Amino acid sequence: MKRFWVGLNIAFWLVIGGLIFVWVHNELESKEERQERPLPEGLHPIVEEKSNQLLERVEKIGIPIIISDSFRSIESQDVLYDKGRSIEGSIVTYARGGQSYHNYGLAIDFVLLNSDGTISYDLQRDLNGNDEPDWFEVVRIAKDLGFLSGAEWPGFKDYPHLEYTFGLSIRDLQNGWRPEDKMDEK
Repeated sequence: MKRFWVGLNIAFWLVIGGLIFVWVHNELESKEERQERPLPEGLHPIVEEKSNQLLERVEKIGIPIIISDSFRSIESQDVLYDKGRSIEGSIVTYARGGQSYHNYGLAIDFVLLNSDGTISYDLQRDLNGNDEPDWFEVVRIAKDLGFLSGAEWPGFKDYPHLEYTFGLSIRDLQNGWRPEDKMDEK
């Protein structure tokens, strides 16, 4: 009887070892494939669609905005990062190239428009007169569409920033993971 249990124990660990080997092999193969995937060259189609929905919804309630930034190449991100550091001006970002959702086509920035067409970063403005600051109305609508808002980050607040991450972290994106081009219908 003891031999039976010893044999069963050995068989169990051989199966576990085999499963671990197969899993590790598949993970390494998948990682190699992911690392060969090119970086996006524009805004992700779903993020673009959600951005257009945001523009339509805020226009309906009388809040004029524009998308002031969307996809950014890694080179463009590095130039922005250098502002206030090696290039004269104020610091505008803490993300180097490859560290921003903009670099993967998954983020936009918006600004409010004044009636004369100039841009506004006034967080308290209430152009549509409903006693709610326009900026935070836009953020609320963006969140309803699935965006995350830089206005809600702990510490540094990036008020114009909206990102649609598909649940992917920057590290995931740096490792070659990309969202699917079509969302599952729910």
